[in-house]
Amino acid sequence: MNIIFTHTDKSRLVSTVILLLFSILLTAQKPADLIIHNARIYTVNQSFDTAEAMAVSKGKIVAVGKSSDILNFYRSKNTQDLQGKTVFPGFIDAHCHFSGYATDKWKCELWGTKSWEEIIQRLTAYSKTAPLEWIYGRSWDQNNWTVKEFPNKSKLDQLFPDRPVYLKRVDGHAAIANQKALDIAGITAKTKVRGGEIEKINGKLTGILIDNAMLLVEKHIPEISDDLAIRYFGELQQKCFSYGLTSLHDCGMSVHTFGLLEKAQEQEILKMKIFALLEDNPGTYSEWIGKGRFTNGNITFGGYKVYSDGALGSRGACLLHDYSDKKGWRGFLLKDKKHFLNLAQKLSKSNLQMCTHAIGDSANRTILQIYGDVLNGKNDRRWRIEHAQIVDKDDVGLFGKYSVIPSVQPTHATSDMNWAESRIGNERLKHSYAYQDLLQQNGWLPLGTDFPVEEINPIKTFYAAVARKDAKHLPVGGFQKENALTREQALRGMSIWAAKAAFQDNELGSLEVGKSADFVVLSDDLMNISEDRILQTKVLQTFSGGQKVHGQ
Repeated sequence: MNIIFTHTDKSRLVSTVILLLFSILLTAQKPADLIIHNARIYTVNQSFDTAEAMAVSKGKIVAVGKSSDILNFYRSKNTQDLQGKTVFPGFIDAHCHFSGYATDKWKCELWGTKSWEEIIQRLTAYSKTAPLEWIYGRSWDQNNWTVKEFPNKSKLDQLFPDRPVYLKRVDGHAAIANQKALDIAGITAKTKVRGGEIEKINGKLTGILIDNAMLLVEKHIPEISDDLAIRYFGELQQKCFSYGLTSLHDCGMSVHTFGLLEKAQEQEILKMKIFALLEDNPGTYSEWIGKGRFTNGNITFGGYKVYSDGALGSRGACLLHDYSDKKGWRGFLLKDKKHFLNLAQKLSKSNLQMCTHAIGDSANRTILQIYGDVLNGKNDRRWRIEHAQIVDKDDVGLFGKYSVIPSVQPTHATSDMNWAESRIGNERLKHSYAYQDLLQQNGWLPLGTDFPVEEINPIKTFYAAVARKDAKHLPVGGFQKENALTREQALRGMSIWAAKAAFQDNELGSLEVGKSADFVVLSDDLMNISEDRILQTKVLQTFSGGQKVHGQ
């Protein structure tokens, strides 16, 4: 029997076959929560491979590869054609003060002020609506003024004789207080403090307090409510997401603040991945070192942030030789060496990290030697020195010898470059902010911002690292360009190496199968555009755990 098909029948048969094949294809395809394709994806894996597409399921990356392969093997109701745009792993800030910055939101913002007179104007306006009796300001920097000298409290005393005023310098290592605040703290010209300085001129208090002297006043300043702190966490988180940050290392918080972060997470207000380092409080050693490292949702407790010295801008950094602009003065350690050795010995018996702030060459030598005595050679403890700003040339090799990780902030170099030489002279400056030299010690280098000391923006971190220039694109040839990082090194430092600095490199930091789907979509390809276009790059979208947390 011959079966004859009409044209209509043939069309129906073809349609049926196509539908059947499509049905089979759909059945064979694996479901995904999100597919992005037609992109330039920098995976930041070991080979620094690029890809075109990525599939995400349950917050994890399940496939990375060519667009055709991903679209053939996966299906999703949420599929994005990125039209060739660049995708990076979500940025990780390896050193910042997230919770401290958030809870400072009620304070008078003094960032970017150009003179003491401008600060007075801001304070006068702020005082009219200040939420507390205390007038508290943050982030002034005399190095940005025409007269680059510490101010005097006399004008504050005149304007606010009955209200305490406390203004913290940008680095958090110096402050100025008016007489009312000094009286509340019981500070007189005879007051002594170890690990700090109460400045006097001709025997009279100027109001300037450096490092541990600040604590005498700060303990009297009331804290905001827990509910308000949690609200501020949420608000700052959104700002971080807008800059492409999906994870950060919060350096030096109290046990109470750690609990507030956990509470904010329980309330689904906080979704940021936070690696938390507790402040150096001996009262917490027994319980928290005993607990060891642990993770609760997106929050991980991983160790202690310790301060060995102050900052260069306030001349509290501990130097081996005199400051070039203050003869007879070398700064100071904030605590006795025995304190740092005691904590190092305790932490060496746990799985926790010791992460110590060290700016001056003397402080860096002291901590490197203590680490070396406890760690005893090569290891994988990933103990860190935060900042590692001024390191004597004879001590650089100790980072590699004892596997100590320098955790640095590239924008510090470009913020300090205009005045650092006046503090330490040309010879010491050659061995300062030496990021390429430090990277070579262990083969990797985590990068951060130290916000709010610097701006949150990771694009500025990238630019400062590779160009060694500030936002004005100066200096023309770059500051000590021999210590610039390559673009690949900078990106690794802001992603996989930052994750590695927190023992999280198996979970975060690169776009590989099995890792959290944390990534950013950028307006430009930072790996290929000209240097002068880097700072124009925008974060278009930010994804955390496969969920869009910023962008359209």
